[in-house]
Amino acid sequence: TKSNKVRLLRTPGGRLVHQVVQKKAKGPKCGDCGKRLIGIPALRPMEYRRLKKRERRVNRAYGGSRCAKCVRMRVVRAFLIEEQKCVKQVLAEKMSSAKEPSSKKSSKKK
Repeated sequence: TKSNKVRLLRTPGGRLVHQVVQKKAKGPKCGDCGKRLIGIPALRPMEYRRLKKRERRVNRAYGGSRCAKCVRMRVVRAFLIEEQKCVKQVLAEKMSSAKEPSSKKSSKKK
């Protein structure tokens, strides 16, 4: 089975013995796009616990979870959404200020 692989190993005494082979690690992937994360070693889950925190992640927002490209996209998206809110607010103020003088003029005519 996958978890029970062995290889033959020759000891210094000349005997052949079985050595249990550990599973190969896939390594961490980006949660958004699924690409391999750069700068983080591909280890088994227990091995990550033995690493220092700085070795488990990249020094960036979402480091160790998302790739740089996806983080950049998130930041740009958040910025554009905020900009859109500001634009909507400015347009609403313009529309309300344009309506007020016209309503005053109409009331004077009557």
